[in-house]
Amino acid sequence: MKKGKLIIALVLSVIIIMSTIFVGYSTQFSRQSRDGITIVDSQGYKTTLTAIPDRIIVIAPSVTPIIFEIGAGDKVVGLTEYDDSPYNFSAWFATGNMTCVGGFSTPNLETIISLHPDVIFTTDINSAMLPNMRDLGLNVIVVGPKSIDDIFQTIKLIGKATGTENNANILVNRLNNQINTVITTINAANIAQKPVVYCEIWSSNAGFMTVGSNSWINDVIDKAGGINMFSHSTEEYPTTSLEVIITNNPDVILLPTDMGGAPSYGSVNAVKNRPGWNTINAVTDNRIYVLDADLFNQAGIRIADQVQIIATCLYPELFE
Repeated sequence: MKKGKLIIALVLSVIIIMSTIFVGYSTQFSRQSRDGITIVDSQGYKTTLTAIPDRIIVIAPSVTPIIFEIGAGDKVVGLTEYDDSPYNFSAWFATGNMTCVGGFSTPNLETIISLHPDVIFTTDINSAMLPNMRDLGLNVIVVGPKSIDDIFQTIKLIGKATGTENNANILVNRLNNQINTVITTINAANIAQKPVVYCEIWSSNAGFMTVGSNSWINDVIDKAGGINMFSHSTEEYPTTSLEVIITNNPDVILLPTDMGGAPSYGSVNAVKNRPGWNTINAVTDNRIYVLDADLFNQAGIRIADQVQIIATCLYPELFE
C-alpha cells in the first residue's frame, strides 16, 4: 500500500513539474508573440517582427549556413544564385524546392515580393535598396560583422530573429571553444616573436588589396597568432604597393585560390618573381600559403576553421 502511494506521489510530482515547464514556455511564447521580436541590426536599424518568421529570404550567402545550422533552414524560401553551402542549392532551384532571388548584390525585388517573406537577411552591399524595400513593408535585417566577436553577435541576432536562440548560443559556444583551444596552444608555446603576415585579397596593375583592422580577417590572423602587416590601417580592405610590402618584409604571405577563374596573382612562382620580392622573408623562407577562397570569403559559421588553418600555416610545428 505504501509502495502504491509512493508511485502515485512520484507521478503527480512529475505531472506538476511538466505542467510548470509547459506553462512557463507557453507564457514566454505568448509574450513573444504579443510583444513581437525586436532586432537592432548592424546598421542600428530597429526591426520588430510580430512573430517567429515562417518565410525567410537570405540575400547574404554568409548567413545561409548559420540559419541551417541553428535549425531554421526549413523556413527559408529564397536564396541567391551564389549560395552553395551547406547544400547544392542550384539543384534545389532546378527542382523547384527553393527560389533563386538573383545575385547577392543584384537581387530581384519582384521575385522577393512574390515570396511574401516574413523577414529578409542581407548585408550593407544592398544599402541602396533598403529604403525602397522597407517602404514596401518588407522586414529587412542587415548583418556586417567586422570581427570574430561581431560574427558571434550576428549568429545570436539571427537566432533571436528566427526563434532559435538556444541553438545559436550553443553554436557560438562551440566555435568560441574551438578558437580558444588554438589560442591556448599558441600561448603555451611561449612564442618569442609572432610572424608578420601579408594577406593578399586581390592584385592588379593598380595595386594590391589586403586586409585592414576593420576586416574580420584581421581578427582571424590575430587569433591565429600572427601580426597583420596592415593592422594599422582603418580601411577594411586597403590597397598597397610592391614597395610598401617589400619595406615591411612579411614573414608569411597568404594568397587566395581562384574564384572561378585564374588567381589575380597568377601563381605562387609569379608572386616570388615580383620585382624586389626575392628579399622578403616569406619568399626566402618559402612561407607562401594558398588558402581556399571558398572557405575564406565569408565571415560566418566557419570562423573557427579559418583560425585553425591560418594557425597551422603560421605554426606548423604546433598544429600539424
